Amino acid sequence: MSNALSLCRFTTTAPDVHRGPADVRLGLVADERLYDLTALGRPEYASLDAWLKAAAGRVTRAIADLAQVPGSAKAVASAEALLDAEHAPFVLAPIDTQEVWACGVTYEMSREARMRESNEPTIYGRVYEAQRPEIFFKATPHRVVGPGAAVAIRADSQWDVPEAELTLLVTPSLEIVGYTVGNDMSSRDIEGQNPLYLPQAKVYDRCCALGPWVRLATEGFDPLALPVACTIYRDGKPAFTGETSTARIHRPISELICYLARCNSFPNGAFVMTGTGIVPPDTFTLSGGDVVEIAIEGLGTLCNPVIELPVE
Repeated sequence: MSNALSLCRFTTTAPDVHRGPADVRLGLVADERLYDLTALGRPEYASLDAWLKAAAGRVTRAIADLAQVPGSAKAVASAEALLDAEHAPFVLAPIDTQEVWACGVTYEMSREARMRESNEPTIYGRVYEAQRPEIFFKATPHRVVGPGAAVAIRADSQWDVPEAELTLLVTPSLEIVGYTVGNDMSSRDIEGQNPLYLPQAKVYDRCCALGPWVRLATEGFDPLALPVACTIYRDGKPAFTGETSTARIHRPISELICYLARCNSFPNGAFVMTGTGIVPPDTFTLSGGDVVEIAIEGLGTLCNPVIELPVE
């Protein structure tokens, strides 16, 4: 994270499992140190929502203002301490009220996997080459978890996988302002039965993980040249390991945002997942107790245990 500027959300009190976190703060991670932006008392630093609205239409200036903070404020912790789940401060998912949207079939590996799983394989081959990309709604904030919190698989699914994805953060004006690590949990057998089941395969409690923070779109940082790795641990040992690069994304990310913006608005900004190029073998499925670790160079590592949600 050296020489990078990143936004995060954190709390100084341990999050309550039932009530959620209290005293949520907006933080800046710079030079491996955490700065409490909310404590500065400026309206634009009250929350991620507030900052995104203030940055809309002036992203370069808003990021430049953040770069001045370390010179005038005192760090409250190290970035390493922020990721320590046992002590305050505690890192949270870097999302306020934003919707999460996702793009599919953006890597050749994803196209091939979804053609194999589906009873309607040709639709995935066609969308890979089509002018219009696949874009779908993924999650509301309460369905999103942060680092260390559990992602979920559905009890009515028998084939479940994580999807490691470069995730964009955009302002209300649809400008790309930052990047984070995303896990788009997917029930492959449900979607494979019928493409119209996609929302059930993708949208449910704990279906999405983001974090640990949002690296801001500073000059010189190329989001399409980043190694991506995903490791799934079972009983403490790697059960699957895969790698790819964001350079293999089939479409320009600006094109994905352009289509998302058509006839649509995002008054609080949005997160946009850009698809996966890492697919476990068809014989593999997640189980409760597994741990998913996704690392994207320059963005950090997102680690989440897996639980199974009962059908009630």
